[in-house]
Amino acid sequence: MAFVRYVAIGDSFTEGVGDELPDGTVRGWADLAAQGWADAVGEPIHYANLAIRGKLIEPIVEQQLEPALALKPTHLSFNGGGNDMLRPRADLERIVGVFEHVLRRCDEEGVQLIVLSGANPSAGLPLGRVLQTRGDRLSSAVEKRLAARADVITAYNWFDRDLAGGEFWSVDRLHMNTRGHHRVAARVVEAVGLTPPQGWWRLREIPEIERLKGTAYYREHVGPWVRRRLAGTSSGDGRAAKFGGEWVELAPNR
Repeated sequence: MAFVRYVAIGDSFTEGVGDELPDGTVRGWADLAAQGWADAVGEPIHYANLAIRGKLIEPIVEQQLEPALALKPTHLSFNGGGNDMLRPRADLERIVGVFEHVLRRCDEEGVQLIVLSGANPSAGLPLGRVLQTRGDRLSSAVEKRLAARADVITAYNWFDRDLAGGEFWSVDRLHMNTRGHHRVAARVVEAVGLTPPQGWWRLREIPEIERLKGTAYYREHVGPWVRRRLAGTSSGDGRAAKFGGEWVELAPNR
């Protein structure tokens, strides 16, 4: 395999929120998949992650796509739309159109696109049925639009019933935990034609912080989200990409 230069763009799903390391930094499926990629081919790869939490799909593309392409990657992964679906008037056709724009730009630059759908958190969220319906429609629309493009690598997660289970989600119920991120990473490594560690599909049970229920959950997680919406702010405001838009070389683990 030719030397791989893999860049990831997106929101909290791709940044890795929910898979926190002991030092407080986040890891996530993209970091895991990049390392798993290097391990599987037995050679170093270059990796960059420009994703920033809280971003709507259009700011993801406006702020991350061209800087990512400027790195001259061989592969680019893209996911977005999860934060848009949480808004009252999500325009699914517009969101799908953004996916098509990313595909077009990757075609123009000769970059292999990897498209992901996010995992489905609706079972644990307020108004989960609304989110479920929107997610079903969006995921189906993206899959339908890309069905004729067998050259696009896809890693679809929305309809993974196991991944929708509570054991794969963090205490905020919106972001995957370490187990969830490993499962998505396994799907990505498999999608590029390699073999991920078998254990990644379902890690052993890990101790979870007691889930917040009732008023405690709304106070700790729903309330701050509502206040950001009213203020027109985002959890990603003022944050920079964790790798600063530069390549990191990942050597295979021996």
